[in-house]
Amino acid sequence: MGASSGSNLPHQMLPPRQQLQTVLSLASSEPPHLSRSSSGIVRESPAESASSQETWPTSKSIMAKKTESGGKSVTDKVSLQDIARERVELVSERMLRLPEGYLEELKNGLKSILDGNGSQPVEEFMFLQKFVQTRSDLNSKTLVRAHRVQLEILVVIKTGIQAFLHPNINLSQTNLIEIFLHKRCRNIACQNELPADDCRCEMCANRKGFCNLCMCVICSKFDFAVNTCRWIGCDVCSHWTHTDCAIRDGEISMGVSAKSVSGMGEMLFKCRACSHTSELLGWVKDVFHHCVPNWDREALMKELDFVRRIFRGSEDTRGRKLFWKCEEIIDKIKGGLAEATAAKLILMFFQEIELDSPKSLENGEGGGMIAPQDACNRIAEVVKETLRKMEIVGEEKSRMYKKARMGLEECEREMEEKAKEVAELKMERQKKKQQIEEVERIVRLKQAEAEMFQLKANEAKMEAERLERIVKAKKEKTEEEYASNYLKQRLSEAEAEKEYLFQKLKEQESGGGEASQSVMYSKIREMLSGYNAPSPRVDPRSNQRNHFGSNP
Repeated sequence: MGASSGSNLPHQMLPPRQQLQTVLSLASSEPPHLSRSSSGIVRESPAESASSQETWPTSKSIMAKKTESGGKSVTDKVSLQDIARERVELVSERMLRLPEGYLEELKNGLKSILDGNGSQPVEEFMFLQKFVQTRSDLNSKTLVRAHRVQLEILVVIKTGIQAFLHPNINLSQTNLIEIFLHKRCRNIACQNELPADDCRCEMCANRKGFCNLCMCVICSKFDFAVNTCRWIGCDVCSHWTHTDCAIRDGEISMGVSAKSVSGMGEMLFKCRACSHTSELLGWVKDVFHHCVPNWDREALMKELDFVRRIFRGSEDTRGRKLFWKCEEIIDKIKGGLAEATAAKLILMFFQEIELDSPKSLENGEGGGMIAPQDACNRIAEVVKETLRKMEIVGEEKSRMYKKARMGLEECEREMEEKAKEVAELKMERQKKKQQIEEVERIVRLKQAEAEMFQLKANEAKMEAERLERIVKAKKEKTEEEYASNYLKQRLSEAEAEKEYLFQKLKEQESGGGEASQSVMYSKIREMLSGYNAPSPRVDPRSNQRNHFGSNP
């Protein structure tokens, strides 16, 4: 944290944080810190948390796989409960006989707890952690004989950090044991031996697993944020504190700094590790001076919001101005101001309050009269600085005007193109409308033709049915007439035959014998029987005629 707002030296706490760069892509996936559960089990120390965003997971545990795999019996299987409570060497021997697939299932089971896949994951995790934390046999001598997967699982159960199960994290057995025993920082991006920098303060000595390079002295959580106002560093002991934690616990308040020249109150930060107070305005100025070029739009708004929250309760003039300036720039950024311009505005503001700082007035108000030449020189410097700032603002305004003008011209061109497209679309729409009307007219015409043909077809059908009835009636009448004529003809033929036979009979009676007479009688009987038979239906179109046979 900077010594004062007038300091020209770089922020003395920035280099340690800048060295702590993110080496993983796992930070966002780490499990949240577990709070006190309903079972009443309390964590051994706040230092066991994984990160400042963490809250322990809410998920279901897959405690142990009961199915058989790899030809191993149920007695050879190892569960998470076994690893948490049984002797290290016994579990290690059993794990050596297990296949790699089963060991992966064990790790996935613990991941399931930390990821959140169940009804009571907190209770299940606390159940495992209770066994691990209450065991006295887990020391460097026993852990060195542990199986690699067994040791990783023990470390994850104790720290709650799932990253140690990740296949890309390949820490040595020694490092894992030191992390488990709080001799090395559990932050994978840090990995410093504890106490860091051989610090002998009460906090580093008594708080298990605490690392003063990457952990907050209030919440003992770490994260991967660097070059930000989210962390406040102490000028004296080099310990770090989350800005949110400091605001929440009242470690940021108004006070008089020991380095203050005028004795006026200002916003101070009180380090919980050493109780040393440091002013915040110079620290914020140094952070922005060194880091603002690397911030994007979202990061700049977050940093301005942190500064605004820090100086919300400020009672001194410069602190209130900074608070108002942050609110003003945040509103401008939301209104579309470019982040580069916003960064220039805040840096110019810090330059302005630097000129108004008590140190800059030391030789003015508190140091008595100054020489006229010095006064003229100072006035000239102020004028030059003001002109330079006006030139910067003018250049920015000119650039913004040119950009706006180019944007307006681009919009006008787009408007013209859109107007042409609209006219073309209207013409195309009119053509389509005409085509649709033509198609509809043809459809109506075809429908009228279809109706007309259907009407004619119905009339033709009716005419055909009428003609069929007429033909049927005439056919029946013709058959009746033919049958009648046929019967009349046969009757006449029969009469003629009868007459002929009677004539023959008379001739035979007059001159013939009995044999010829009997023959004649038999013919007459046959003829009479033929007349008594029913007359057949004869096709009137046939020309055949049934005649009686002539007499011999």
